Amino acid sequence: MPRGACVDSLGHVENGRYDAAIVGASIAGCAAATMLGRRGARVALIESHRDPAKYKTTCTHFIQPSATPTLERLGLVEPIEAAGGIRNGLEIWTRFGWVRPRPGDDHPVPAYGYSIRRERLDPMLRTLAAETEGVELMLGATAKEVLWSDGRPAGLRVERADGGSDEIRAKMIIAADGRNSGMAALTGVRGRVLPNNRFMYFAYYRDLDLICGTRSQFWFLDPDVAYAFPNDDGLTVMALVATKDKLPAFKRDIEESFLRYFDDLPLAPDVRGAERVSPMLGKLDMPNVYRPVAKPGIAFVGDAAMAADPLWGVGCGWALQSAEWLVEETAGALTGGGDLDASLERYRKRHFRSLVTHYLMTSDYSSGRRLNPLERFIFRAASRDHRTALTFHDIGTRSVPPQKMFSPSVLGRAIWAALRGQDDSGPEVEEVARSNGRPAAVA
Repeated sequence: MPRGACVDSLGHVENGRYDAAIVGASIAGCAAATMLGRRGARVALIESHRDPAKYKTTCTHFIQPSATPTLERLGLVEPIEAAGGIRNGLEIWTRFGWVRPRPGDDHPVPAYGYSIRRERLDPMLRTLAAETEGVELMLGATAKEVLWSDGRPAGLRVERADGGSDEIRAKMIIAADGRNSGMAALTGVRGRVLPNNRFMYFAYYRDLDLICGTRSQFWFLDPDVAYAFPNDDGLTVMALVATKDKLPAFKRDIEESFLRYFDDLPLAPDVRGAERVSPMLGKLDMPNVYRPVAKPGIAFVGDAAMAADPLWGVGCGWALQSAEWLVEETAGALTGGGDLDASLERYRKRHFRSLVTHYLMTSDYSSGRRLNPLERFIFRAASRDHRTALTFHDIGTRSVPPQKMFSPSVLGRAIWAALRGQDDSGPEVEEVARSNGRPAAVA
């Protein structure tokens, strides 16, 4: 961390007065701090951990293409690629066949996102925020109390690692402290919780030979899902999400149960013969939580706003996007004296409009149910027709709302593709295998 990038106690910005106080210096908090600072705001970025290199360990590291424009505006694309981050894509297996969308350069929505371990991404974002003029990164500081004035949040009392405390006055408090947001409890903002009837195990493997190259592989086993997520430094995250009724038997021999899932999957890598370089990591309880993302004087971003089923790899991308939406709606009011509460209400509506249908769809599937007839129909059509596969890509990468599938032109094309016998879904298995320099496996 560069000199002057962080402070261990309250910085003296107009006697502790800031435009925004952000709790949580992970993806959403750092992105919001950086963009607010660039807009001329004075920002206190509060992080309970003292280590600037701290990172989140439970993550698939998949940043959806819908967040690529935000990464570009942050100026992070070149640093991510220099650090070994890869442009991701999707290869999706279903019992109806492979879905292999290949968006071209002229595709109307982003064609790729990025995959990079949080071990590299989190410190990168934290350094970017700390180096931004107007931002003070306060490490080892924990928000303990909300300060109120005229019935609205007006700041925070934070406790330092040395046991002392400071008062931070701010026009707006931003909660960026994750799924189990402590700020939600401090401010009395309750979320709607929808259960998740699946559990997850994953591990890192080195130099795993993937037929898809740097594209991620998904296997929809209906109702379980398996993944291969290529990442930086020659590492691949292999993951499994299964229904909770299987958990007791799974835990009797976690590693063998995990490996068995990949033994007979079409075009799966040889996980048994690869070097595992991490512990077998588990996430057994992953409830879906959606909070009111804005109230007078306070906003929620990232997982603190909406924690969706991690099966879909949306958390990192939504953290970046929600931070940018908040800044776009509120920066003018913070720095120019406009109506902040009206700006927060615009953010609330924008967040709801952009994400709620995706959230409800993913939460419904997290019940552990099997694919319904409509979903089976869409998978069948996407495996047979590349144009339908591209629509599947646009929805699956959260670039367009799910309703897009039901526009007359898209639905008509999907019906035509599902009913015909010919396959026009893009590169065949053999072509994909040859392009990656290895013989084709038998699907």
